[in-house]
Amino acid sequence: MKVKNQRENHASGLFTARLYIPDNDQAAAVYGPGDENLKRAEALFNVQLVARGNELLIRGREEEVDRVADLFERVLESCEGAPAATASQIGYALDALRDDPDLRLEELLAEAIPVPSRRRFVRPRTAGQRVYARSIRDHTIVFAIGPAGTGKTYIAMAMAIDMLMREEVRRLVLVRPAVEAGERLGFLPGDFTEKVGPYLRPLYDALHDMMDFDRAMRLIERGVVEVVPLAYMRGRTLNESFVILDEAQNTTYEQMKMFLTRLGFGSKAVVTGDVTQIDLDENVRSGLAEVQDFLQNVAGIDFVYLTRRDVVRHPIIQSVVDAYDEYEAEHREDRRASAARAGKRRPGGAPPSKKQGR
Repeated sequence: MKVKNQRENHASGLFTARLYIPDNDQAAAVYGPGDENLKRAEALFNVQLVARGNELLIRGREEEVDRVADLFERVLESCEGAPAATASQIGYALDALRDDPDLRLEELLAEAIPVPSRRRFVRPRTAGQRVYARSIRDHTIVFAIGPAGTGKTYIAMAMAIDMLMREEVRRLVLVRPAVEAGERLGFLPGDFTEKVGPYLRPLYDALHDMMDFDRAMRLIERGVVEVVPLAYMRGRTLNESFVILDEAQNTTYEQMKMFLTRLGFGSKAVVTGDVTQIDLDENVRSGLAEVQDFLQNVAGIDFVYLTRRDVVRHPIIQSVVDAYDEYEAEHREDRRASAARAGKRRPGGAPPSKKQGR
């Protein structure tokens, strides 16, 4: 697909660039729902954008006009034939340039992580996510700590699939502790797969979003991709593998040590978690919280801290995270006292065990 770009110089000193996008779906993706992308670009670059069918007019100062036209053209070239990827990439680029106005387009568009799905690429959408992706490339073990919606698991999964497809690793192992999020589910029916499936579903969801379902299932059947609960990692040595431990805030000290010592030659590990959402018993300290005390300065290991600025879910999620942080800071002592009283009401004064009934 060719994007036709024509420029006009006005007597007023303003310039106009005309972009013609032959594909209707691509044009709609560039504009965004209700021309949302155009409105964001106008505010960011101080230009006027007018969509007339498949033609986009960009009017303003020459430097800004050229920058907007260059951005849209490059995104369209990199996402040719994939309207969904175009819409996502335009939004990602605008967010990145908003956070870092001096960011060069070459650097911005070089962050693409290829994945074998219709979306074609996964791109870090915030400054923190870009740091995270680079850290995975440069380190053997990376700990990614941050709130929900910051792409901790998603970016790691994209990097893992890319390395697997390029045969830099031979196996992808996805691991998660089987800990309920505040609810005791009791005995679950079915065989092993059916019992642990609910705990591992988020990992399957991320995998299938980046890879054709049939292809993913073939890799799982061949053992190239494994999705397993943390308890089944004991005694293993993983060579030439990319290993992701998700929801690591729900590991104990002993479990974290066990997991980290599974890594063999030619392998890479990414450990993700949110230390504000720990579902362990009150008297059990999170293994993810503890390793920050003594692994920070170990060569080959890096800690990446993502924040609310890196949340890429619905914009309201940032507000929800902020509200929770503020509330918990104000009521931390009240919540601890309430938890202690709940424990004393049980026989022996112990808090309810989340392991009971399983």
